[in-house]
Amino acid sequence: MAVHAHPDDESSKGAATMAKYVSEGVDVHVVTCTGGERGSILNPKLQGDKYIEEHIHEVRKKEMDEAREILGVKQEWLGFVDSGLPEGDPLPPLPEGCFALEDVDKAAGELVRQIRSFRPQVVTTYDENGGYPHPDHIMTHKISMVAFEGAADTEKYPESEFGPAYQPQKLYYNQGFNRPRTEALHQAMLDRGLESPYAEWLKRWDEFERVERTLTTHIPCAEFYEIRDKALIAHATQIDPDGGWFRVPMDVQKAVWPTEEYELAKSLVDTSLPEDDLFAGIRDNA
Repeated sequence: MAVHAHPDDESSKGAATMAKYVSEGVDVHVVTCTGGERGSILNPKLQGDKYIEEHIHEVRKKEMDEAREILGVKQEWLGFVDSGLPEGDPLPPLPEGCFALEDVDKAAGELVRQIRSFRPQVVTTYDENGGYPHPDHIMTHKISMVAFEGAADTEKYPESEFGPAYQPQKLYYNQGFNRPRTEALHQAMLDRGLESPYAEWLKRWDEFERVERTLTTHIPCAEFYEIRDKALIAHATQIDPDGGWFRVPMDVQKAVWPTEEYELAKSLVDTSLPEDDLFAGIRDNA
Protein backbone atom coordinates (compact mmCIF):
# COMPACT_ATOMS: atom_id res chain seq x y z
CA MET A 1 0.00 0.00 0.00
CA ALA A 2 1.41 3.37 -1.07
CA VAL A 3 -0.04 6.33 0.86
CA HIS A 4 0.16 9.66 -0.95
CA ALA A 5 -1.06 13.20 -0.38
CA HIS A 6 -2.31 14.21 -3.85
CA PRO A 7 -3.07 12.74 -7.26
CA ASP A 8 0.26 12.76 -9.19
CA ASP A 9 2.35 11.94 -6.08
CA GLU A 10 1.96 8.24 -6.77
CA SER A 11 3.46 8.71 -10.23
CA SER A 12 6.39 10.88 -9.17
CA LYS A 13 7.38 8.87 -6.08
CA GLY A 14 7.93 5.14 -6.35
CA ALA A 15 5.90 4.55 -9.52
CA ALA A 16 8.49 2.31 -11.17
CA THR A 17 8.67 0.23 -7.99
CA MET A 18 4.92 -0.23 -8.01
CA ALA A 19 4.91 -1.18 -11.70
CA LYS A 20 7.65 -3.72 -11.02
CA TYR A 21 5.70 -5.41 -8.27
CA VAL A 22 2.49 -5.37 -10.30
CA SER A 23 4.37 -7.19 -13.07
CA GLU A 24 5.30 -9.87 -10.50
CA GLY A 25 1.68 -10.42 -9.52
CA VAL A 26 1.73 -8.36 -6.33
CA ASP A 27 -1.48 -6.49 -5.43
CA VAL A 28 -0.57 -2.81 -5.13
CA HIS A 29 -3.01 -0.33 -3.61
CA VAL A 30 -2.59 3.46 -3.73
CA VAL A 31 -4.36 5.58 -1.12
CA THR A 32 -4.70 9.24 -2.11
CA CYS A 33 -5.47 11.45 0.89
CA THR A 34 -6.81 14.53 -0.94
CA GLY A 35 -8.30 15.42 -4.30
CA GLY A 36 -5.66 18.01 -5.12
CA GLU A 37 -8.33 20.69 -5.34
CA ARG A 38 -5.99 23.54 -4.43
CA GLY A 39 -3.12 22.45 -6.62
CA SER A 40 -1.91 24.99 -9.16
CA ILE A 41 -1.96 24.24 -12.88
CA LEU A 42 1.77 23.71 -13.35
CA ASN A 43 1.75 22.75 -17.02
CA PRO A 44 2.17 26.06 -18.92
CA LYS A 45 0.34 24.58 -21.92
CA LEU A 46 -2.85 24.31 -19.86
CA GLN A 47 -2.63 27.52 -17.85
CA GLY A 48 -5.48 29.90 -18.54
CA ASP A 49 -7.92 27.13 -19.49
CA LYS A 50 -11.15 28.24 -17.79
CA TYR A 51 -12.75 24.81 -17.80
CA ILE A 52 -9.77 23.27 -16.01
CA GLU A 53 -9.60 26.15 -13.55
CA GLU A 54 -13.30 25.79 -12.71
CA HIS A 55 -13.33 21.98 -12.61
CA ILE A 56 -9.88 21.21 -11.25
CA HIS A 57 -11.15 18.55 -8.85
CA GLU A 58 -12.90 16.58 -11.60
CA VAL A 59 -9.98 17.02 -13.99
CA ARG A 60 -7.46 15.74 -11.48
CA LYS A 61 -9.70 12.77 -10.69
CA LYS A 62 -9.76 11.80 -14.37
CA GLU A 63 -5.99 12.19 -14.53
CA MET A 64 -5.69 9.85 -11.56
CA ASP A 65 -7.97 7.33 -13.27
CA GLU A 66 -5.64 7.27 -16.28
CA ALA A 67 -2.47 7.01 -14.21
CA ARG A 68 -3.97 4.19 -12.16
CA GLU A 69 -4.70 2.19 -15.29
CA ILE A 70 -1.20 2.76 -16.64
CA LEU A 71 0.43 1.57 -13.41
CA GLY A 72 -1.95 -1.34 -12.99
CA VAL A 73 -2.69 -0.50 -9.35
CA LYS A 74 -5.83 -0.24 -7.27
CA GLN A 75 -6.59 3.18 -5.84
CA GLU A 76 -8.87 4.76 -3.24
CA TRP A 77 -9.49 8.33 -2.10
CA LEU A 78 -9.55 9.16 1.59
CA GLY A 79 -11.71 12.18 0.74
CA PHE A 80 -9.87 14.96 2.55
CA VAL A 81 -9.60 18.47 1.12
CA ASP A 82 -6.28 19.71 -0.27
CA SER A 83 -4.63 22.25 2.04
CA GLY A 84 -2.76 24.10 -0.70
CA LEU A 85 0.84 25.22 -0.38
CA PRO A 86 0.93 28.44 1.67
CA GLU A 87 3.26 31.12 0.33
CA GLY A 88 4.38 34.48 1.67
CA ASP A 89 6.17 35.95 4.66
CA PRO A 90 4.57 35.50 7.08
CA LEU A 91 2.77 32.41 5.77
CA PRO A 92 -1.03 32.76 5.65
CA PRO A 93 -3.17 30.46 7.81
CA LEU A 94 -4.28 27.17 6.30
CA PRO A 95 -7.84 27.14 4.94
CA GLU A 96 -10.56 25.92 7.28
CA GLY A 97 -11.55 22.29 6.79
CA CYS A 98 -8.38 21.29 4.95
CA PHE A 99 -6.55 18.00 5.43
CA ALA A 100 -3.62 19.45 7.38
CA LEU A 101 -5.99 20.81 10.06
CA GLU A 102 -7.83 17.53 10.62
CA ASP A 103 -7.50 15.73 13.93
CA VAL A 104 -4.65 13.28 13.34
CA ASP A 105 -6.18 10.29 15.15
CA LYS A 106 -9.55 10.79 13.47
CA ALA A 107 -8.04 11.20 10.02
CA ALA A 108 -5.84 8.15 10.62
CA GLY A 109 -9.00 6.16 11.24
CA GLU A 110 -9.90 6.51 7.57
CA LEU A 111 -6.52 5.04 6.64
CA VAL A 112 -7.00 2.28 9.22
CA ARG A 113 -10.16 1.28 7.33
CA GLN A 114 -8.14 0.98 4.14
CA ILE A 115 -5.35 -1.00 5.78
CA ARG A 116 -7.75 -3.41 7.45
CA SER A 117 -9.64 -3.89 4.21
CA PHE A 118 -6.65 -4.34 1.88
CA ARG A 119 -4.36 -5.99 4.48
CA PRO A 120 -0.98 -4.94 3.02
CA GLN A 121 2.23 -6.53 4.19
CA VAL A 122 4.16 -3.37 3.27
CA VAL A 123 3.16 0.30 3.55
CA THR A 124 5.06 3.20 1.97
CA THR A 125 4.59 6.85 2.90
CA TYR A 126 6.61 10.06 3.52
CA ASP A 127 9.09 10.89 6.25
CA GLU A 128 8.41 13.42 9.01
CA ASN A 129 9.38 16.27 6.68
CA GLY A 130 6.91 15.10 4.07
CA GLY A 131 9.69 14.62 1.54
CA TYR A 132 9.29 18.38 1.19
CA PRO A 133 7.41 20.60 3.64
CA HIS A 134 3.96 20.68 2.04
CA PRO A 135 1.40 20.56 4.89
CA ASP A 136 -0.49 17.70 3.23
CA HIS A 137 2.68 15.62 2.89
CA ILE A 138 3.52 16.15 6.54
CA MET A 139 -0.05 15.23 7.51
CA THR A 140 0.18 12.12 5.33
CA HIS A 141 3.23 11.08 7.34
CA LYS A 142 1.41 11.67 10.62
CA ILE A 143 -1.67 9.62 9.79
CA SER A 144 0.42 6.85 8.24
CA MET A 145 2.42 6.42 11.44
CA VAL A 146 -0.73 6.33 13.57
CA ALA A 147 -2.55 3.99 11.19
CA PHE A 148 0.37 1.53 10.91
CA GLU A 149 0.07 0.85 14.65
CA GLY A 150 -3.63 1.61 14.90
CA ALA A 151 -4.69 -1.00 12.36
CA ALA A 152 -3.99 -3.63 15.05
CA ASP A 153 -5.39 -1.58 17.95
CA THR A 154 -8.99 -2.64 18.55
CA GLU A 155 -9.45 -0.33 21.52
CA LYS A 156 -8.54 2.82 19.62
CA TYR A 157 -10.17 1.67 16.39
CA PRO A 158 -12.95 -0.84 17.22
CA GLU A 159 -13.52 -3.67 14.77
CA SER A 160 -17.24 -2.94 14.75
CA GLU A 161 -16.52 0.41 13.08
CA PHE A 162 -13.20 -0.03 11.27
CA GLY A 163 -13.15 -3.72 10.34
CA PRO A 164 -11.14 -6.71 11.57
CA ALA A 165 -7.78 -5.82 13.10
CA TYR A 166 -4.64 -6.30 11.03
CA GLN A 167 -0.93 -5.49 11.44
CA PRO A 168 1.25 -4.60 8.42
CA GLN A 169 4.79 -5.91 8.73
CA LYS A 170 6.96 -3.13 7.25
CA LEU A 171 6.74 0.64 6.80
CA TYR A 172 8.96 2.60 4.43
CA TYR A 173 9.55 6.26 3.62
CA ASN A 174 9.84 7.19 -0.05
CA GLN A 175 13.31 8.68 -0.62
CA GLY A 176 13.47 8.78 -4.41
CA PHE A 177 14.60 12.41 -4.47
CA ASN A 178 17.87 11.74 -2.69
CA ARG A 179 21.13 13.60 -3.09
CA PRO A 180 23.32 10.71 -4.33
CA ARG A 181 20.88 10.07 -7.19
CA THR A 182 20.60 13.75 -8.04
CA GLU A 183 24.36 14.26 -8.03
CA ALA A 184 24.98 11.14 -10.12
CA LEU A 185 22.49 12.17 -12.82
CA HIS A 186 23.74 15.77 -12.73
CA GLN A 187 27.33 14.68 -13.29
CA ALA A 188 26.33 12.18 -15.97
CA MET A 189 24.67 14.97 -17.95
CA LEU A 190 27.71 17.23 -17.63
CA ASP A 191 30.05 14.41 -18.63
CA ARG A 192 28.05 13.98 -21.83
CA GLY A 193 28.14 17.69 -22.61
CA LEU A 194 24.43 18.09 -21.84
CA GLU A 195 22.66 20.71 -19.74
CA SER A 196 21.63 19.27 -16.39
CA PRO A 197 18.18 20.04 -14.95
CA TYR A 198 19.56 19.49 -11.46
CA ALA A 199 21.91 22.45 -11.02
CA GLU A 200 19.27 24.54 -9.24
CA TRP A 201 18.11 21.54 -7.21
CA LEU A 202 21.60 21.02 -5.81
CA LYS A 203 22.01 24.72 -5.12
CA ARG A 204 18.76 24.78 -3.13
CA TRP A 205 19.85 21.64 -1.31
CA ASP A 206 22.87 23.51 0.02
CA GLU A 207 20.87 26.64 0.81
CA PHE A 208 18.29 24.79 2.88
CA GLU A 209 20.89 22.54 4.51
CA ARG A 210 18.65 19.55 3.92
CA VAL A 211 19.53 16.64 6.22
CA GLU A 212 20.51 13.49 4.35
CA ARG A 213 18.33 10.45 4.93
CA THR A 214 19.41 6.85 5.38
CA LEU A 215 18.79 4.93 2.17
CA THR A 216 18.21 1.37 3.34
CA THR A 217 16.48 -0.12 0.33
CA HIS A 218 17.32 0.13 -3.38
CA ILE A 219 14.72 -1.41 -5.71
CA PRO A 220 16.00 -2.31 -9.22
CA CYS A 221 13.24 -1.10 -11.53
CA ALA A 222 14.83 0.66 -14.53
CA GLU A 223 12.82 -1.41 -17.01
CA PHE A 224 9.70 0.27 -15.64
CA TYR A 225 10.86 3.88 -16.01
CA GLU A 226 8.85 4.31 -19.22
CA ILE A 227 5.68 3.23 -17.41
CA ARG A 228 6.52 5.65 -14.60
CA ASP A 229 6.89 8.53 -17.06
CA LYS A 230 3.71 7.63 -18.92
CA ALA A 231 1.76 7.64 -15.64
CA LEU A 232 3.30 10.96 -14.67
CA ILE A 233 2.40 12.55 -18.01
CA ALA A 234 -1.20 11.43 -17.44
CA HIS A 235 -1.35 14.13 -14.74
CA ALA A 236 -1.41 16.75 -17.47
CA THR A 237 -2.31 19.70 -15.26
CA GLN A 238 0.75 19.07 -13.11
CA ILE A 239 3.39 17.89 -15.57
CA ASP A 240 4.79 19.51 -18.71
CA PRO A 241 5.97 16.64 -20.96
CA ASP A 242 8.65 19.00 -22.26
CA GLY A 243 9.71 20.07 -18.77
CA GLY A 244 12.58 19.27 -16.45
CA TRP A 245 11.19 15.93 -15.32
CA PHE A 246 12.12 14.41 -18.67
CA ARG A 247 15.35 16.16 -19.64
CA VAL A 248 17.66 13.33 -18.65
CA PRO A 249 17.66 10.83 -21.54
CA MET A 250 16.16 7.47 -20.64
CA ASP A 251 19.33 5.55 -21.48
CA VAL A 252 21.29 7.79 -19.12
CA GLN A 253 18.80 7.27 -16.31
CA LYS A 254 18.86 3.51 -16.69
CA ALA A 255 22.63 3.28 -16.89
CA VAL A 256 23.46 5.73 -14.10
CA TRP A 257 20.68 5.15 -11.56
CA PRO A 258 18.54 2.03 -12.17
CA THR A 259 16.89 1.94 -8.73
CA GLU A 260 14.33 3.72 -6.56
CA GLU A 261 15.22 4.30 -2.92
CA TYR A 262 13.40 3.87 0.38
CA GLU A 263 14.13 4.26 4.07
CA LEU A 264 12.96 1.42 6.30
CA ALA A 265 11.14 3.10 9.18
CA LYS A 266 9.48 0.14 10.93
CA SER A 267 9.83 -3.60 10.56
CA LEU A 268 8.22 -6.44 12.48
CA VAL A 269 10.28 -9.03 10.59
CA ASP A 270 14.01 -9.68 10.56
CA THR A 271 15.80 -8.22 7.56
CA SER A 272 19.36 -7.35 6.57
CA LEU A 273 20.32 -3.91 5.30
CA PRO A 274 20.76 -2.77 2.65
CA GLU A 275 17.78 -4.39 0.91
CA ASP A 276 16.81 -4.76 -2.73
CA ASP A 277 13.22 -5.85 -2.04
CA LEU A 278 10.43 -4.23 -0.03
CA PHE A 279 9.36 -7.76 0.94
CA ALA A 280 12.77 -8.74 2.31
CA GLY A 281 12.17 -10.78 5.47
CA ILE A 282 8.53 -11.27 4.55
CA ARG A 283 9.12 -13.64 1.64
CA ASP A 284 11.41 -15.73 3.85
CA ASN A 285 8.67 -16.16 6.42
CA ALA A 286 5.80 -16.68 3.98
